[in-house]
Amino acid sequence: MLFLEYPKCSTCQKAKRWLDEHGIPYTDRNIKEQNPTAEELTAWFQKSGLPLKRFFNTSGLQYKALQLKDRLPGMSEQEQLELLATDGMLVKRPLLIGEDFVLTGFREAEWQAALADKEA
Repeated sequence: MLFLEYPKCSTCQKAKRWLDEHGIPYTDRNIKEQNPTAEELTAWFQKSGLPLKRFFNTSGLQYKALQLKDRLPGMSEQEQLELLATDGMLVKRPLLIGEDFVLTGFREAEWQAALADKEA
């Protein structure tokens, strides 16, 4: 599994601690240093079944500075994915990518359900 995080993010730290406590193996990636590509984001979005808006860090400074709340509705999915690929700080985190799932943000119950059969 791939775990994308911003190390200074308290929610990311909490999610990482949860994964470790449950003995779930993952590969760690700093989302600011290694921003997801448009191709990765497209694949994850398609696999997730989630609305594209769930991939945006709507509480982030970049999101607000770019006035994306108003701009996103007028953008195509491709334009939104390309925008996400420009800056890791625009992407909702943490992201956990498995073979058959994608989790955005950390909601313990959601992660527990998705990872129930992956615990050590």
